Amino acid sequence: MRQLSPAADTPAVRKSTGRRLWFDLHSWVGLKLCLFMGFICFTGTLAVFSQEIDWLLHAEMRVTPGETQASWGQLVGAAQQAHPEWTLEGVAAPHASRFAAMAQMRTPEGRRRFVWIDPYRGQVTGDTHWFNAHRLLRNTHRHLMIPTKYGVPLVAALSIPLLLSFISSFFIYKRWWRGFFSWPRADRPRRMWGDIHRLFGVWSLWFVALIAVTGGWYLVESLGGNARPPAKIALPTEAKTPAPADPQAIDRAVATLQQHWPDLRVRGMQPSLDGQGLLLQGQAQAWLVRDRANAVGVDLRDGRLLDRRDGRDMNLHQRIAEMADPLHFGSFGGWPIRLIWFLFGAALTTLCFTGVYLYGLRVADALRSARKRRAA
Repeated sequence: MRQLSPAADTPAVRKSTGRRLWFDLHSWVGLKLCLFMGFICFTGTLAVFSQEIDWLLHAEMRVTPGETQASWGQLVGAAQQAHPEWTLEGVAAPHASRFAAMAQMRTPEGRRRFVWIDPYRGQVTGDTHWFNAHRLLRNTHRHLMIPTKYGVPLVAALSIPLLLSFISSFFIYKRWWRGFFSWPRADRPRRMWGDIHRLFGVWSLWFVALIAVTGGWYLVESLGGNARPPAKIALPTEAKTPAPADPQAIDRAVATLQQHWPDLRVRGMQPSLDGQGLLLQGQAQAWLVRDRANAVGVDLRDGRLLDRRDGRDMNLHQRIAEMADPLHFGSFGGWPIRLIWFLFGAALTTLCFTGVYLYGLRVADALRSARKRRAA
């Protein structure tokens, strides 16, 4: 039996062997999944500004800011007056100052359309199809346009190799904290792209961890660990046929709500089918929650507040579920936050493709070295 020399089992050798194992794991994960992960990262990066992309594509969404704001009742009334034969399903506040408010409506044939309303003048600017760039990018990024029961866990499972890449990078890159300001060396391609890969990786560590953790949560949800949805607020529904909601009653309901809950910023509303009830949603004191976490039901017949849902009353499981989307897409802030998410999403996409390119350069170098040895 061959005996190991004393130097073969020193701490330095063991450390080098362990680092090599982490490096092989990092390379294997990157090589096998680079194209798939890069595509998912790319679509997610574009999805951060998907509404801005639609704004560029559709003139109906573009408005000029004015001095006054139209009331919620005016927005609802404008949508219902423009398309009296359509059923109003909800109205959402403008995405930004130059965006139109969005009314989601359904045609008699069952097709869903977006009706855009100038939030300053209360006038309909046009309507567009429900399937737009925002929906295309979100659906592609979330479940690859295949049934969600298969697509969501398939995409979310990428959080596991992403987390492995994150952990292994600390073992591969010695004294990684020195790499924040290490400019790439351009003397040869392999060294330059290696330096770029490390530079982007060091600056993106926090973002990689965030995406891996939130992606892991989506995987848990898709496999049955999703949180119980917030308590549903019952609205009065007597008639079974669709009927328009009263715009003046909506304005009175919003005014009453502001008296009882002044901290709630209404971001959307959903009238009941018969127009007798209204669900108001928005942002209040709870941090990092979706608009649905804060909601109030109103009886439009008498203006009575029916029930209230406060995001601060959710349990830990529900709060984690509510936080996942705002953190994953950077939707909890304005355009500066989304710009940061977009830039680091682009960096993560670059890491996917530069990693496999580096692997190809290493293979090419090894082949050239082997040919030189054979020639010698």
